[in-house]
Amino acid sequence: MKPRGRIFLLDDDELIVSMLGRALRGDGYDVRTEVDPDGTVDKVRSFAPDVVMLDINMPGHSGIELLGEIVRERIPTQVVMLTSDDTAETAVRAMKAGAADYLTKPFNLDEVKIVVDRIVESAHLKNEVEYLRKFATGLTHREVVGKSSTIHKLKVRCEKLADARVPAVLITGESGAGKEVFARYIHDRMQRGDPAGFAPFVGINCAALPEPLVESELFGHEKGAFTDAKSEKKGIFEQANGGSVLLDEIGEMRKELQAKLLRVLEERTVRRIGGRQDFPIDAQVFATTNRNLEQAVEKGEFRVDLYFRLNAFSLPIPPLRERREDIPVLAEHFLGMYSERYGKPGFKGFSPEAMEMLVSHRWPGNVRELRNVVERIVVLEQEEFVGPEHLPDEIRQPRMRVEDMAAGLTIPDTGLSLENVERSLIAQALGKAGGNKTVAAKLLGISYDSLRYQVKKYGLE
Repeated sequence: MKPRGRIFLLDDDELIVSMLGRALRGDGYDVRTEVDPDGTVDKVRSFAPDVVMLDINMPGHSGIELLGEIVRERIPTQVVMLTSDDTAETAVRAMKAGAADYLTKPFNLDEVKIVVDRIVESAHLKNEVEYLRKFATGLTHREVVGKSSTIHKLKVRCEKLADARVPAVLITGESGAGKEVFARYIHDRMQRGDPAGFAPFVGINCAALPEPLVESELFGHEKGAFTDAKSEKKGIFEQANGGSVLLDEIGEMRKELQAKLLRVLEERTVRRIGGRQDFPIDAQVFATTNRNLEQAVEKGEFRVDLYFRLNAFSLPIPPLRERREDIPVLAEHFLGMYSERYGKPGFKGFSPEAMEMLVSHRWPGNVRELRNVVERIVVLEQEEFVGPEHLPDEIRQPRMRVEDMAAGLTIPDTGLSLENVERSLIAQALGKAGGNKTVAAKLLGISYDSLRYQVKKYGLE
């Protein structure tokens, strides 16, 4: 069971340290105790506690001064001062310096637990509110929606992975297929029965950030670790401690970082850039990709040991065109969701003709494309029933399918290079689109992310 929180306790009286440490550990906290005030700020920064308990008067050191240094360094923690002086002046000094509370010796252990519980619960509530504010937009479309046997089997597998609390899951599938949705589905089910009731879900897109920033976002950094490191920063593994980390587009991570990630997965510890302390982490890792990692391993672009570590538990998500019975359910779901969001309750559904067109479309952008189409209809239209005239041109007037075109082609006796054919088609699409990748992707009937990968693969930048 994960600890309720972390407590750093400093007092030069070993008896007090022992007594308080034992009581707080018995209450479910992870407690680090110290009797030597030297290097306190560095120790606090390394341990990253929720609460610091500091004795005000220690030989050669002032707890108030240590408190001031913690505040100036902007270390994200709350400080409770311990004092044998119960005068109002002492309390005022402590609170003005930035203390969250103070406790007077000799201690009443019940009072100590009440004060610590209140501060930790308040900090957790604040984190939860910030998390919900950050992710409030769009949460409703993170549900797993569908009635196909494929969706049923995926849900059953997700339940098993959640119940087992496996440390890492590799989720594969085309762009827009719903990989993050399934990661959140597993995360939510892992929290069932958890008395804390809340655990963070923190994600990073390994391809969207500039390479120099990815390492800092993943592992964090200490103040002064590099030119722009003006303050310490927690990486996403520390931020997600007790919850889950989403590593989106893991296939785009450079190999030096792959080695560090493997170390984190194996040792369950993380070290900040420029740091000397290893932080223990308790976080579920979801790695998602639309690349074929086996091919990436064969080409030397992805570490084989990391691949096998992640692939121990995999979850392949099939594209929407392979589970067409889910399209009507998803379309109706999105119609209701966006009707409520945009205050347009007049929509009652899709006409049979419109739904037939939706089901027949190949959806190269998968569930994300379907969601975007429905949202656009809700925003721009007013009719009770969505008809064919409300659908985009590419759905109402589909191009000739690749299968139909291929039926009229023959392979020469000498053979051909499929890669050369693919490269030629991509180059033609880019030429017709004037170099615009979004337009070129539509011409080819693939997602933007897939085209970007192919362009990089064939050196067509």
